[in-house]
Amino acid sequence: MSQLVNLGSCIFIGALLVVLMVIIRGIRLLYEYERGVVFTLGKFSGTRDPGLNIIIPVYQNMQTVDMRIKTAEIPRQEVMTKDNIPMLVNAVVYFKVVKPEDAIIKIEDYAFAIRQYTQAALRDIVGNSEMDFVLTEREQIAQSIKEIVDSETDGWGIDVESIKIQELELPAEMKRAMAQQAEAERERRAVIINSKGELEASRNLQKAAKNLAESEGAMHLRTLQTIRAIAADPSEKIVLFVPSNVGKAVSSLVEGKEG
Repeated sequence: MSQLVNLGSCIFIGALLVVLMVIIRGIRLLYEYERGVVFTLGKFSGTRDPGLNIIIPVYQNMQTVDMRIKTAEIPRQEVMTKDNIPMLVNAVVYFKVVKPEDAIIKIEDYAFAIRQYTQAALRDIVGNSEMDFVLTEREQIAQSIKEIVDSETDGWGIDVESIKIQELELPAEMKRAMAQQAEAERERRAVIINSKGELEASRNLQKAAKNLAESEGAMHLRTLQTIRAIAADPSEKIVLFVPSNVGKAVSSLVEGKEG
């Protein structure tokens, strides 16, 4: 009888240990940024929130989905623009999962799929745009790519936050041509600014000459100021041109004094 009791105790303890092991194996801890997609006998049965969760081993299975924003880098690739200019372009996609059940059930590898789809959209948008537009409207190009990718990934439970074009590289020949164009443009602006300065200076000189002509003795005062400015340097020589009538008046005055 005692042997049967001991056997029953061993069976009970063994069963209790099995139950404890099953419970321990069924415990799942989810962090605040995670969600758990539960499958019961292979069928979707719900989504678990962060915290301590218990599932039935073998009978149920749970896959964890990270809900944080992720980045996917689009490798550098050569794209031919609408005006037949080759350029190397690379970009970065920022996205996050908003429906974990769709991200697990509807797509096998959503991160890889987003990279591939963004790469195709990038080639389409840049290929249908001219080089100048791509260089100057980088934000608009990125927004157009985002709209295309976001409309497709909505069905996957993915939200594309933003797309940034990191680098645009042109051939060396095109860089030299653009540098020459920029240099010519700056020279043109310099000539225009210089001509505007000359025009403004001529207008001011015209006004100054008119004022000097209207004021009696103004020209002589101006001449004396100029002579004074030149005389400040001892190495400079001053030559004065005196009108003939002034010379005759001086001679007659000298003769009168001598007489």
